[in-house]
Amino acid sequence: MIDREDLGSWIGGAPTEPDYVPGSRLGLPAEGPGSVASVPRRFVAYLVDWLLCAGASWIATGGSLQLVWPLFVLVSVVMLSLVGATFGQLALRLRTVPVARRWPMPLRALVRTGLLLLLLPALVFDRDRQPLQDVLAGTAVVRA
Repeated sequence: MIDREDLGSWIGGAPTEPDYVPGSRLGLPAEGPGSVASVPRRFVAYLVDWLLCAGASWIATGGSLQLVWPLFVLVSVVMLSLVGATFGQLALRLRTVPVARRWPMPLRALVRTGLLLLLLPALVFDRDRQPLQDVLAGTAVVRA
C-alpha cells in the first residue's frame, strides 16, 4: 500500500543545490550584465512584444487580431537576427545570446520563436532558468 509520505515527497519540487548559480553551466556571470534574466522580466518582455503585434494587427486590419501571430514571428525572427533582442527585450534591457551549437542566429531565432508559439516550452524551465525553447535553440536571455 502507498504511504501518504511517499505521495508527498515530490511536492517540495526537484532537488536543488543551494550553492548553484543559474547560468554558471552556460558560462554566464552570476550577477549584472550578461547574467541570466529573471522569469518575470522575460514574461513582461514577451507581453510587450505581443501587445505591439496586437496593436499593429488591429491598425492594419481595421480592428482584427488575425495578424498577431504572423507579425510576432516576423518581428521576433528579424529583430533577434539583426539586433539580438526583440522590442520587449530592448525595453526591459534584455538580449538573446547564443550559448550552444554553431547555428546562425536567424536559424536560432526561427527555432526559438516557433517553439515559443506552442507556449508549453515557455513554461518548462531548467535549473539555469532557461525555458525549453532556449535550450533547444542554444540561446539564453540575459541582462543587457
